[in-house]
Amino acid sequence: MNVLGRKYYYFIGAGGIGMSALARYFKSLEKIVIGYDKTPTDLTRELEREGIDLHFEDHLDKIAPYLTPDNTLVVYTPAVPKELREYQYFLQNGFDIMKRSEVLGEITDATYGIAVAGTHGKTTTSSILGHILHHSEMESSAFLGGVLEEYNSNFLNNGYKITVSEADEFDRSFLKLSPKIGIITSMDADHLDIYGSKEEFEEAFIAFGRKISERIFVKKGLPIPDGITYGVESEADFDAVNIRIENGIYHFDLKTPEDLIENFILKLPGKHNVENAVAAIAVALHLKIPAHKIKYALENFKGVKRRFNRWDFKDKIYIDDYAHHPTELNALTSSVREIFPDKKILGVFQPHLFSRTRDFMDGFAESLSRFDELILLDIYPARELPIEGVTSKTLLDRINLENKEVSSLENAMSRIQMKDFDVLVTVGAGNIDRLVKPLKSWLNED
Repeated sequence: MNVLGRKYYYFIGAGGIGMSALARYFKSLEKIVIGYDKTPTDLTRELEREGIDLHFEDHLDKIAPYLTPDNTLVVYTPAVPKELREYQYFLQNGFDIMKRSEVLGEITDATYGIAVAGTHGKTTTSSILGHILHHSEMESSAFLGGVLEEYNSNFLNNGYKITVSEADEFDRSFLKLSPKIGIITSMDADHLDIYGSKEEFEEAFIAFGRKISERIFVKKGLPIPDGITYGVESEADFDAVNIRIENGIYHFDLKTPEDLIENFILKLPGKHNVENAVAAIAVALHLKIPAHKIKYALENFKGVKRRFNRWDFKDKIYIDDYAHHPTELNALTSSVREIFPDKKILGVFQPHLFSRTRDFMDGFAESLSRFDELILLDIYPARELPIEGVTSKTLLDRINLENKEVSSLENAMSRIQMKDFDVLVTVGAGNIDRLVKPLKSWLNED
């Protein structure tokens, strides 16, 4: 199907991070983009300001009569319930309906596609790479899983010859892609409600690797055949060495298969982000971007919203992060401890999905025990129904902390205001980000 041949593009679930990047792409092509989401957010308000017409009620009278099967492509996300009236209307009236991953696959297949896969690290890695390409004036577009601070967007557009996209492992969506270049950042088991076992999960990544036609870059140690490896002080093909921290900023050199490139600067915290940067640099070098352009872009990369966003107040520090897997939580807490070794750290965590909480209960308990004090919010269900015996209280009982409690999102603000802390960290992939603005306002007044 020629996904570019329609006049109208209707997005069901337009406010999702991946869906909104696609909506912006079609808008950049001067297509008419409209759609539905269940809740207005900062992101949907940005889309509306950009000229995308959205509504937030599942009513058929919101569907314009000029939308026909011939002139409209309907795009949806698997998170949308199939009983949604709008979805059923389009299904029963002969409209072409495609998953987001299918549309992205069609777009990237028609370009020089670069896809970044991994349980964690893919948003930061793809964002750094997209930023480098953009700053180097390559004719490229980037579909990102987070909003970049510098651009206030999850879609970068400087042309359409090269596309950078995140290859999402959920629902095996990344197998819809056939990129020229691939990056695999991590393969820690996740989405076991879909895959059933760690072995099936890893096999899907191996299958993704087979679909890459030109070159695949793989974190050192991952079981992917024929990959060019990258890492941090790991004897990889592309290896960050001579790492030092100066005034809280990472400086490192890069050993490549050919030579040593000195003095890269990265302003993101944590060695895991140095590793993400190395993957992006390796691909940029493969694309023949000069090292001095890569260095300039990397030094000026401001980060991704909700990826270790930090605000400094008079006597307190506030950090907000998207981490929702034990490995990500470990990386986050390690970075916080590295920067603030002697500070009292209060964590506020919202578990994401009942199935993930069940599958990694012990891992979450261990990771969350690294805070000094913890407020554990109710589990954010997203697409799932509750699972018997899987609650935040169940998780709380396994966490090795004296000062810990469960709270609803609605009561979290008042609970935080009663605590004594030096560093506050809010964490999760659900709707915990609703706390960010009120917390910043309170801390600014305090």
